[in-house]
This record gives sequence, C-alpha cells and structure tokens, in this order.
Amino acid sequence: MNIYDVSEKAGVSIATVSRVLNGNPNVSDKTRSRVLKVMDELGYTPNVFARGLGLGTIQTIGIMCSDSSDPYLAHAIYYLERGLKNNGYDSILCCTGSSLDNKRQYFDLLRSKKVDAIILAGSKFIEPKLRDNAYILDAARELPIMLVNGYLEGDNIYSTLCDDRMATYQAASQLLQSGCRDILYLFTSHSYSGSCKLKGYQDALLGRGFSVQEEYIHQCPKDVLAARELMLSLHESGLRFDAVLTSDDTLAVGAVKYAHITGRNIPDDLSIVGYNNSSYAVCTDPELTSIDSKVEALCTTTINTLMGVFNGGNVPGRTTIAADLIKRATTKF
Repeated sequence: MNIYDVSEKAGVSIATVSRVLNGNPNVSDKTRSRVLKVMDELGYTPNVFARGLGLGTIQTIGIMCSDSSDPYLAHAIYYLERGLKNNGYDSILCCTGSSLDNKRQYFDLLRSKKVDAIILAGSKFIEPKLRDNAYILDAARELPIMLVNGYLEGDNIYSTLCDDRMATYQAASQLLQSGCRDILYLFTSHSYSGSCKLKGYQDALLGRGFSVQEEYIHQCPKDVLAARELMLSLHESGLRFDAVLTSDDTLAVGAVKYAHITGRNIPDDLSIVGYNNSSYAVCTDPELTSIDSKVEALCTTTINTLMGVFNGGNVPGRTTIAADLIKRATTKF
C-alpha cells in the first residue's frame, strides 16, 4: 500500500493525505477521520524518511556505540532510547566497532538518513588527533552532535560527562588512607574517559607524596580472565601490590579471581575497587566496591540537553556529573 492507494480509496487528493500524515491543521475533522480510517483498513504505514523530506524533521535520532555487548554501553543505549521515546522520537542504532573507518561510514549512513541529531555513546569516538575528528565537526554544522561521556569542543556539539578524574582520585585516596601503599592500576583504553581515570589515580599518589611507578600501571583487555592472567603474571614476576584499582568492573572481577587463586584475603591482604557499579559488582564473592559512573543520569541529561537544543533554549556545551563510590566488601574503608 502507498499514499496513492489511500488517496484513491478515501476520495481525496494526495496533498490532503500528506496533510493528514504531517498533522497539518488545515484539514477538516471529517476528512481527517475518513483518511485515517482508510489507512487503518489498508494497513498503510507511512515512510518516516519520506515524510521527513517535507517536514524538515523525521523525529528520529541516530545513536552510535562501539560495542552493544558491553554492559555499560548496553545500559546507555537503553536509557537513551527510553528518553527519546518519552519525547516522541525514534532512534536508529549503529554498532561501529573500534575502527575509525567504520565509525565514519556509520556516521555518514546516519547523516544520509536525515536524522535530526546524532548521539555518540561512550568516549571512544573522540580520537587523539584532531584531524580524525573532522567528520564530527563538519556534521555539527548541520545537526546537533551529543556526546555521552566524551568531549570534543565545537559549535553545536554537546558533551555530558562523568567526572572520571575526580572519581578515581577519590578512590585511590581512600585506598591510601586505609593503609594501602602499592596500588596496581588496570585500565582498558586510552579514550578520553580512560585518560581522565588514569590521571585521577596519578594525582592521588602525587598529592600524598608517593611516586607514580609505571610498573604498577597496565592496560588490559576488558575481559575477566585476561585480567586474572595479567595479575598472576605480575605476581609471578615478583611485583607486590596490596590494592587494585580498575577502570572497569570486569577487570576488578579478574582481581577477585586472582586473589582466590593465590590465597590472598580480601580486603585484608588485597583491596579492590571496580568502576561502573555494574551487575558484575554484586556477582562476586565478596561483592565489589565500585565507582558508580551514573550512566542513567548521563543519558537522561543528554536527552534533556538535546530537547533544549531543539526548542531553541540556552543549553550548556558541557555538563559534568559527579560519580559515587559504592562501598562493599572488597575494601577496608
């Protein structure tokens, strides 16, 4: 069924059908009811993209994430889609992987669909080299770009961030105050968020008169067993550590497994702090102390900011939300 079939059966012009679809008030209630009834009888579903050509908006937002299987990003997608739906918007989700070429291709795909804005979920979309972000800056000339826990300065680009640097600073500081002296730091990436987390750890050590030692800082895949094996390897090499601070809960679970294998008591012999306060945090024995990065608040704020942009409001280009440290059984504080 198409708009021509609806027009013929309802006995009205194609222009009238179009006005009904677009919510144009210049249609009588009687005619509107007749057209809607015919649509229902024929099972006609309007093409949202075709409608957008006439409306200037398709009430649809593009969402990009690097990996929808990641628990943090999966929750972010859920909250973003829920917020958009509550505001009358549909969404198109693209899972890009880590390749810059793939990110650009999916970004161009969303632009070709004439979406009203693009949301980049997670900090891995912002590249260290400014020229690699040119495609984002270029698109922002035409439509709003929303960053969830990523930051890029530019007109029509809006960032909502967790204060990752302060979060790891406070966590590392509390570990030091509880008596820990050799804190192993494990992280998954050098993204914007990852760099902020690492800086917070370093700030805490330096601020309390401790040196930053590179042998205590290690990048690790976001995988429980990989983290466990890395720590076993470090243990066998003779590196001694009495605490583990991680950039993600999966790595902290690996630390718990490492402690069980080596017979180290948690938290007396080894304190552990995770990040994101995910479901992993309550699935371990003992349960993980973890930093709550407020993913729901980040996504809700992102949607509220976007609606403010659409309504012509004066909205901030950057909003920062404080994290919480959720204390459980893997720390002495």
